[in-house]
Amino acid sequence: MAHRDDARKHLSGISAPESGPAVHDRRWRGDLVAAIRCAAVLLGLLLLIDRCAGNLSPGRGALWSALAVLLFLLLCPDRVRAGEGWLTSRRLLRTRRVRTDLLVSLRRLDGITQRLVLRDAFGERVELDPQVLVHNPDLWHRLHEDARRSLALGTLLCGATALERISQQVERETARTVFEVSDLK
Repeated sequence: MAHRDDARKHLSGISAPESGPAVHDRRWRGDLVAAIRCAAVLLGLLLLIDRCAGNLSPGRGALWSALAVLLFLLLCPDRVRAGEGWLTSRRLLRTRRVRTDLLVSLRRLDGITQRLVLRDAFGERVELDPQVLVHNPDLWHRLHEDARRSLALGTLLCGATALERISQQVERETARTVFEVSDLK
């Protein structure tokens, strides 16, 4: 808590980002529809199997519905938006926002699912899937530009390697897309 207050005092002279044009994840709507379809198909199959077996009851129907809702909650994608100096990640029940022009760290967590963790000078934190940046070059450009500004200000202490890895991944994906569109594959 004291660290957050010290950062706010130190950075109080830096103006808040302007609210200019925002870019967003262009695949979000399709991913949301896919999550809804998966949950609906699971529910339909479970109800159909139970009905054919003669075991369908209101209690079992409620159980299968709860299972389908749980699957939807697991598959529901974050809605990522960015503008000059900020990035938000919105889930069903919460929205997280960081100042990308005042990043302190940018780390890539590898595991079963890759995550990119952004922390700003005010202690705010956002986690997102790096594939969102790979599939949306405009989002990547906005984040990369602001991260370079943080690096120039001296606030970004950890993250140059993660930035470089994502940059290479975005460039590979962009080149692959250009080749596929041009029939040069």
